[in-house]
Amino acid sequence: MSDLNRTRRNEGFAFFAAFAATVPLANWLIGNVGTFCAPQGPCVIPVGFGFEAPSGVLAVGAALVLRDLVQRRLGLGWSMVAILVGAALSATFASRELVIASTAAFLLSELADLAIYTPLQRRRLMLAVLISGVVGLTVDSIVFLWLAFGSLDFVAGQVLGKLWMVLITLPLLAWLRQRDARLGLSPA
Repeated sequence: MSDLNRTRRNEGFAFFAAFAATVPLANWLIGNVGTFCAPQGPCVIPVGFGFEAPSGVLAVGAALVLRDLVQRRLGLGWSMVAILVGAALSATFASRELVIASTAAFLLSELADLAIYTPLQRRRLMLAVLISGVVGLTVDSIVFLWLAFGSLDFVAGQVLGKLWMVLITLPLLAWLRQRDARLGLSPA
């Protein structure tokens, strides 16, 4: 295996591990960290413009981009494995009340992200990450909030909080794409 292929593979597995870690992190945050924690509801944080969201929002936003990076480095098959591992972890680490909501939201949002990211990513990486992330975070927000709490009260905050995470990653992705081109490191 060439050094470039080894680099791509090692980065891919690092992205895979980080992606998997976002799932238990999001579920832990939602029950433990926030400016306010409701007795039978989520802990919430401010996400800007007067909106609040359950605190796991930041980890979920990162998960959407990390899944894209797993696919870019390891390929579509590994990306599907990452989604299944993430869903299994979601079911394992979520409280009993959040298991169905978390797992369903995770599966649906990541599959929506994948469906949009896949055809766009070779030609327009930044656009692919942005559009697939927006669709994924919207699906995740609606499904999770409705199934977990029977309400969409936090949907604007959820979308905004996850969008911040997607936007924060764009400069890193631009750098990664430029470095890959310079090294001749192609996507999987």
